[in-house]
Amino acid sequence: MDRLLYLSMSAAQNTMQAQSVNSHNLANVSTPGFRADLSRFISVPVAGEGFESRVYASQTTPGFNADGGAIQQTGNPLDVAIEGEGYIAIRRTDGSEGYTRAGDFRINSVGMLETGGGHAVLGNGGPIVIPPSEKIEIGSDGTITIRPLGQDAATLATVNRIKLVRPDSANLQKATDGQLVLKDGSVAAPDASVRVTSGTLESSNVNMVEALVDMISLARQFEINIKAMQTVKENDESAAQMLRIS
Repeated sequence: MDRLLYLSMSAAQNTMQAQSVNSHNLANVSTPGFRADLSRFISVPVAGEGFESRVYASQTTPGFNADGGAIQQTGNPLDVAIEGEGYIAIRRTDGSEGYTRAGDFRINSVGMLETGGGHAVLGNGGPIVIPPSEKIEIGSDGTITIRPLGQDAATLATVNRIKLVRPDSANLQKATDGQLVLKDGSVAAPDASVRVTSGTLESSNVNMVEALVDMISLARQFEINIKAMQTVKENDESAAQMLRIS
C-alpha cells in the first residue's frame, strides 16, 4: 500500500488530538483561573531497515501556559485573585493536595469554604470551615476574618488563613482531574510572600481569538490529510484498472 496513506493517516489522527486540546481550552475560556493546555507537533522518523525516508507527525501536550489572566472586579468578598505568582492550595477529590488560581470561593451547606469547582480550600491544618456570620473578609495574606452572628461591628474573629504557595510553575503539571500538582508528588510549603486581592477574580488565560484561529487552521490541516488519503485510494483504483486492461 502507498506509504502516503500511512503518513496522512498519522497526521490526521494527531491533528484531531491537537484539535481536542484546543477545544478544551476554548470550553474553559470563562473558567476563573484556568490555565490553557499547550499542544505541539513533533517529527518522528520511521525506524526500521533501510533509509529513513518517512517521517510521521506526532502531537504532544508538553504542559500548560502559566501566564496570568486578566483581573476582574466583582465586589464579592468571597472572590480573591492572586497578585503575581502563587497558587491556592485545595483538596482534590482523592484527598490529596492540589493547586489552583481559581479564587471564586463559596461556602457550602456545611460551612466549608470551597472553590467554584467544589474543591475544599485548605488552611492551617486542613479544609477551612466558616462559622455562621454576618460578614466575612479575606485579607491580603489570606487571613479570613468574620463578624459572628448577633455581634456588633467591632467584634471580629479570625477563623483561619488560606494556604498560599509559590512553587515553580515548571515543577507543576495538570493531573487527570485538571488540577495542578507537583510533578514529584510532594506538597508545597506555605509562602507568606504570596498576596491576594479580595473582591476580584482572575480570568482564564485562554486567548479566544488565537484559539479560534487555531481551530480553523487545524480543521484545514485535517481536511488536507483526508484528501491525501482519498488521492491514494484513487491512485490504487486507477492502477488496478490498468492491470485489468493489460
